[in-house]
Amino acid sequence: MEMNNKRKNCRPRKISRRGFIQGTALGLASLAIPVGSADASVWEAFFQKHFREMNDDEKKAVIKRMEKEYSERYGRDLTIKTTNAEPGVLFGYGLDLSRCIGCRRCVYACVRENNQSRDPQIHWISVLEFEKGEKWINDLEGSDKYYNPDEVPEDGFFYMPVQCQQCENPPCVRACPTQATWKEPDGIVVIDYNWCIGCRYCMAACPYGARRFNWGHPRIARSELNTETHYLGNRPRSVGVVEKCTFCIQRTRGENGRYPACVEICPVGARKFGNLLDPDSEIRYIIENKRVFRLKEDLNTFPKFYYFFAT
Repeated sequence: MEMNNKRKNCRPRKISRRGFIQGTALGLASLAIPVGSADASVWEAFFQKHFREMNDDEKKAVIKRMEKEYSERYGRDLTIKTTNAEPGVLFGYGLDLSRCIGCRRCVYACVRENNQSRDPQIHWISVLEFEKGEKWINDLEGSDKYYNPDEVPEDGFFYMPVQCQQCENPPCVRACPTQATWKEPDGIVVIDYNWCIGCRYCMAACPYGARRFNWGHPRIARSELNTETHYLGNRPRSVGVVEKCTFCIQRTRGENGRYPACVEICPVGARKFGNLLDPDSEIRYIIENKRVFRLKEDLNTFPKFYYFFAT
């Protein structure tokens, strides 16, 4: 009987989510971090609200703190936007496979624009080389992504860049346990890096291999840092979080919206971008008049990224 009582007393108690958070808060409080100290920002970041739950004043306070932290880290002043999606806008992307020459200029323009780590190296765009005539559409693994870009375009091959497809029904969003990723009203699938716990469920759920994980502390030279950023886009990331293409949200949103960096840099005009809800936009013309397809359509992810052949 005594042994049974001891076993009962040793059984772990179930702890609710609320109880866990309260216990964590008390534990951190015991550290007695003084307000106004250098470590106070760590405390604030830990208890930071989800981006979609913050009001305007709370967003301003968070942005002010982050801009100060980035300034101290990089020795340069950053601007972090929180520009919202515009009504009546649903972004779509088109890529002309008959024009793409596989030069990879889009890859490196994306790296420069979006503050991707140079060491360890992270690319949001992968350019795949396929031999003409082979079965390839749903077999991305059968491609060559390590071809020599100095020898393109090579006879008998064609090239297909792949990046986040900005799905209308994104499986990565359903897989995220912390709701750190979601689809915005203008169709861009975004990530709140401060809420990402690095579980990589979203990476496993993505059928396009479009998400990247920071295994090490991202390194960007001070002179190469893009100081015009967006909270949900190209602001510098930290180790242990997932990142991906956001259609250059820092450029494309707003009254004076610009094309994504990859669209601007393409030397052959293979990349197109616009508002799917605008019947006069170039992207709508392409969808209605060209031979278009979307990757892995059988999965019902409904990408807003359209591949097409102009000829």
